Amino acid sequence: MNSRERFAAAMAGRTVRNRISARNPVSQPRVVPDRIPIDIGGTTLTGMRPGVARRLADVLGFTGAARLMNGGRSGRLDERILAWAGTDFRSVGAIVDLPSPLTQRPAERGGPAVDCWGVRREQVDGEYQITGHPLKGATVEDLARFPWPEPRVDEALLAAWLTDVQRLAAEGRYVVVAEHPVFGILELGCWMCGYDDFLMRLAADPDFVLAFFDRVYAIQLAVIEQYYAVLGPYIDLTTSGDDFGMQRGPLLSPRAFRRFIAPYFAARIARTKALAGCYFWHHSCGSVTALLDDIIACGVDILNPVQTSAAGMDPAGLKARFGECIVFWGGVDVQQFLPHATPGKVKREVVRLASVLGAGGGYVMAPAHEIQEDVPVENLVAWVEAMRSV
Repeated sequence: MNSRERFAAAMAGRTVRNRISARNPVSQPRVVPDRIPIDIGGTTLTGMRPGVARRLADVLGFTGAARLMNGGRSGRLDERILAWAGTDFRSVGAIVDLPSPLTQRPAERGGPAVDCWGVRREQVDGEYQITGHPLKGATVEDLARFPWPEPRVDEALLAAWLTDVQRLAAEGRYVVVAEHPVFGILELGCWMCGYDDFLMRLAADPDFVLAFFDRVYAIQLAVIEQYYAVLGPYIDLTTSGDDFGMQRGPLLSPRAFRRFIAPYFAARIARTKALAGCYFWHHSCGSVTALLDDIIACGVDILNPVQTSAAGMDPAGLKARFGECIVFWGGVDVQQFLPHATPGKVKREVVRLASVLGAGGGYVMAPAHEIQEDVPVENLVAWVEAMRSV
């Protein structure tokens, strides 16, 4: 099989309900893929940090400058590493930086920055972390006065992405993935108000939460209309991101999810599929087992990153309960396993995940989030070697 056939077979390894796209009809026969599809670096959420990539390139004997996917416009990983890993996916697009009077670029390298939503970030131990919340303590009236970003996607950027996606589609070698262009409504609420502030409002101030979500959803909708009108005809799936889980359970109850999140999430998914006719891939860290029935009901086809180190995210249990109606994408734990395991343990775990989550299809093997600097390169080599033998 080539990458596209392999992915189609993996997607057919579930009983598709009423969410199937026009390009992937429900009448597809169930075919077992020749191997588990692999995604190491095919999206921004399944790649690796620069230091890891440099060390891996050295071990693999690659010399010279990295050959970045789409010239660096989408993704940050060397094409030579993607080819070595057997990655079946290539992505195009990115989160859109919208016009806003609040945006502040770093005055110096590594300096503080403010994004188009007014969220301030500063470097803490080499990583940008949120240090300022523009709507902390705000009222519903404040939402009407807030300088929201203008939902206008830069036409030059769209043109560059169109060139990339047309080339990928014409080559026909890989599954083409659109990176999601907008943040999720829950994460934006937590970033703009602060986690403590916004999560408390879910229980105590529903009017504010719904007014906030109305504002954000209107911007989301305007952006995806522009984005998928350009990229939609050429893509096989799109990513999405909004963290609903913590280490021990979801950030909100299923009842709250259905009241506050699901109406906006389902409407956005439906419009995205109408524009692009593609599968919808959603990324949520943490334990989301209690929300999965509702996430699936919203129209999600693929769950990422499958954080198996979180409570209730056991691969066998997930496959048994949900494997007939959703595809799992991820599962190789970057939090507790990959940094500390031996290469031998990595090989055994990879084989186990392939046999459990990949039974009958319905699985794409990938890291459960971006591979961090603390992961030994030897473990990545062991991972890829094990996949070649499965």
